[in-house]
Amino acid sequence: MTTVLISGASVGGPALVYWLHGYGFTTTVVERAPAPSPGGYAVDFRGASLKVLDRMGILAEVEARATRMGSMVYVNESGKAVATTTPEAFSGELEILRGDLVDVLYELTAATTEYLFDDSIASLDQDESGVDAVFESGLRRRFDLVIGADGLHSNVRRLAFGPESSYVHDLGYYASVFTVENHLGLDHTGRIFTEPGKTVGTYSARDNTEAKALFYFASDPLSYDRRDVPAQQAIIAEQFAGLGWEVPRLLDGLRTTPDFYFDSISQIKLDSYSRGRVALVGDAGYCASPLSGMGTSLAIVGAYVLAGELHAAGGDHVAAFRKYDVRMRGFVAACQKQGVDGARWFIPESKWFMVLRNLTFRMLPYLPWRRLIDEMPLKVGNAIELTTYEDLPQRPAAPRP
Repeated sequence: MTTVLISGASVGGPALVYWLHGYGFTTTVVERAPAPSPGGYAVDFRGASLKVLDRMGILAEVEARATRMGSMVYVNESGKAVATTTPEAFSGELEILRGDLVDVLYELTAATTEYLFDDSIASLDQDESGVDAVFESGLRRRFDLVIGADGLHSNVRRLAFGPESSYVHDLGYYASVFTVENHLGLDHTGRIFTEPGKTVGTYSARDNTEAKALFYFASDPLSYDRRDVPAQQAIIAEQFAGLGWEVPRLLDGLRTTPDFYFDSISQIKLDSYSRGRVALVGDAGYCASPLSGMGTSLAIVGAYVLAGELHAAGGDHVAAFRKYDVRMRGFVAACQKQGVDGARWFIPESKWFMVLRNLTFRMLPYLPWRRLIDEMPLKVGNAIELTTYEDLPQRPAAPRP
């Protein structure tokens, strides 16, 4: 029985668990957080990822928890509408709050895998027959394979591939998302205000009972402690001080929000998604940035392909990892390009580009090529052909550790 240690219990990790368990692998998930993470921003699904959700049997449940967001409205400093986007432009074909998706995936896999919360991997030592893992708690275990599904700042990638500075490519922006009061009374919609190099927005969540605040800004690389939330909140307050519209009210939410998020807008670029018996999935291996709208789709599809190739190869990780690389490479490239293009539109660098963007959105319903523009993100979402691994001969389902 092949044993697999997975670092990360957000999206890619539990999705990988689902498939590996069905293919007869024994899985263990380690997660630094003390429990599955609630809250978070909305995440989108497009194209191939919806097919994977359907094959997992959870598409209907995800649809039941969908945000059902409508159009997003760009406003000026006085709050007057200057442009409106289609619902699909921001929400994809299906949108759900990240915390709700994490809950669905955890419930799907909790009975079939071992979850080790409030712990992390301290060291990895691999040889020809396996990987010795030492945990921060002092626990020592040996596994056949180790998978990093632990995000942009992946601990597994650092241990097996080297310092993240070698693989992180900053796009020149930072982002913050957190929960606030829905003081505008938004009804399944949102508002966005932009100044050159800065974008602020808010949209309703959980059937309008709360809202999410978005803060994006262009910047040279910043030096800060990723564990120091007050210091990160101070950065946001300083960057957006003096802006009009609803910015002061949204900044007030920094003091009471339960789920503050702050990070650079970056991409991960690797020549290979594996090193020996260690592989990466999702943002850990090929982050496309939040502005791509494809991060969650990449994680869901990547988990499906990685598990499927391990199954197809009969556990031969060398062959499986090689095919996983080949199958994902074009999809990753398309998603990362969309992330770069999306940043330019969402965080304009100049007043004239803001005017051009707003005019484009206003004219879009009347343009003869509007359908092509609407279909571009969907084309990216389908930039991979899914193999039906489930049709291959099945091994006995693995027991829970």
